[in-house]
Amino acid sequence: MSSTTLSQYKTEFLQAAINGGVLKFGSFELKSKRISPYFFNAGDFYRADLLRAISSAYAKTIIEVNASSAPIEFDILFGPAYKGIVLASATVDKLADLQPEKYSKLCYSFDRKEAKDHGEGGNIVGAPLKGKRVLIVDDVVSAGTAKREAIAKIQKEGGIAVGVLVALDRMEKLPAPNGDDPSTPMPSAIGEIRKDYGIPVLSILTLDDIIEGLRGKISEDDIRRMEDYRAKYKPSD
Repeated sequence: MSSTTLSQYKTEFLQAAINGGVLKFGSFELKSKRISPYFFNAGDFYRADLLRAISSAYAKTIIEVNASSAPIEFDILFGPAYKGIVLASATVDKLADLQPEKYSKLCYSFDRKEAKDHGEGGNIVGAPLKGKRVLIVDDVVSAGTAKREAIAKIQKEGGIAVGVLVALDRMEKLPAPNGDDPSTPMPSAIGEIRKDYGIPVLSILTLDDIIEGLRGKISEDDIRRMEDYRAKYKPSD
């Protein structure tokens, strides 16, 4: 599979997601109760080759951003429990592999769902966050609640959240308070995080990438339904 619109690492990641059954097409009810024509579950990257694919894509996204005019300087990768734990730790390993001169001493941390009341105690496992610049690594942003909680935990520990990196930007607006009427303009959860915290929210892939990268490679019906979904739930930001 090749694409004229996506970089090689994005194309390889998209292919791995399809081969591994991580990216599926059909009809899926989301937590928001919307019926989506596609579904992406980063929890399915549990096989060694698939874990390497996603950690490599995260790492190469970071390297690409930091070679641009708007790099993100960070000291720690933070993985919110639970999916983010594996994603952040595997990405630290891959970054050290790809750029050892820069990342061989890079650290990771993650949170507990419930504070430990014995032993070392606390909510955070891994590198201490105090005074450190922290990049959050997770699968997707849905309502944004989990990312806001992660930022609050980082700040409580004295860390500085400098950005969020997710695998997929679904490019869709938040549900409207009037029953999710598609005609009501609403921002995206990602856009709200950017606005509220003044930090970048990056992704390996976007819904645009999926549509353009797979055009001519999956059924026209699947492409059309994703295009219709994108138009229906396009955010106002």
